[in-house]
Amino acid sequence: MATIDNKGMVHGTAGSVIYREYRGKNIIQGKAKGFKQTEKTKRSAIEFGLSSSSAAVIRTAFEPAYFFKDGTAAYRSTQLVYRSILNNVTGEKGKRDLHDGDLSFLQGLNFNANSKLHEVLQMSHSVSKNAEGLVSVTLGSLDTEKGIKRPIAVSGAYMKHRIRLMLVAFNFREEYYENLGFRDVDLEGYQTIEEQVITFNEAVPKDCLALVSMSLMFYSFMSQTNESILLNSAAFSPCAIIGTFQSENPSDYPLKEVEMQPSHYPGREEKIKEMFYKGNVLMLGLDSWFVKLAKLNPKTIKLKPVISDISPGKRVSFKKG
Repeated sequence: MATIDNKGMVHGTAGSVIYREYRGKNIIQGKAKGFKQTEKTKRSAIEFGLSSSSAAVIRTAFEPAYFFKDGTAAYRSTQLVYRSILNNVTGEKGKRDLHDGDLSFLQGLNFNANSKLHEVLQMSHSVSKNAEGLVSVTLGSLDTEKGIKRPIAVSGAYMKHRIRLMLVAFNFREEYYENLGFRDVDLEGYQTIEEQVITFNEAVPKDCLALVSMSLMFYSFMSQTNESILLNSAAFSPCAIIGTFQSENPSDYPLKEVEMQPSHYPGREEKIKEMFYKGNVLMLGLDSWFVKLAKLNPKTIKLKPVISDISPGKRVSFKKG
């Protein structure tokens, strides 16, 4: 029932209309209507939720690389993961994850659109993985004076530059990721470097997909303490995904909620990180939804068999030498 207060404002409901006050004005809105969720809309909702959760895991894993992301990084990364899954290699809608996806859509993902890596760092690069699972990055030659675009009014003559390469392996079905290491190339002032190949020492596990990032950091030297202060900020912090590798032998889809413990991976406990990932729970929930719907109206839905064996200002010291 709607009522009028001593200021003449209407509050409450009258039929299908809701009255409320906002900043001295009467707001009128209709009641939200319930709707029946079809199998198609349910699958789409699960897939987008899974994409959002996967993208959040990736952003968390690469925090030591990008330092400062921009305000739309979450939206962009979610959209690219979603496209990757939509263009899947295997799996049916609502029952597939990033291990089924086309990871090429993540190639070039910038964590900070205010300073895109390819616009700031004019240096060629390529990424490869050998038969033993070792990842290598080939960096082209670079003239730091002409090949790096710096913020306005910032001189590179007395600045330290750091190019960081980072390799992370992800197993979404077992809900962990593993930092396989990072390699830094440190440069001082204006100089020219020749082409070089950098190889990570840790092999990518066959059940994991892997992503490689490249980032650029600027440091100002403090002679009093012999330290360098990071100059990157939300306005300027270039970092992007430059290499992607799909899992060669992905784990099976879980048949129940995953209880991930680093101790399950002897010898790797310190590098294994549990991910806050909802994708498996969402996919398991789809089966429960089908069962519930079939009990309510068994004539309108045919359950598909569950396939579980699918395979297909921070300070840092620079050491000399």
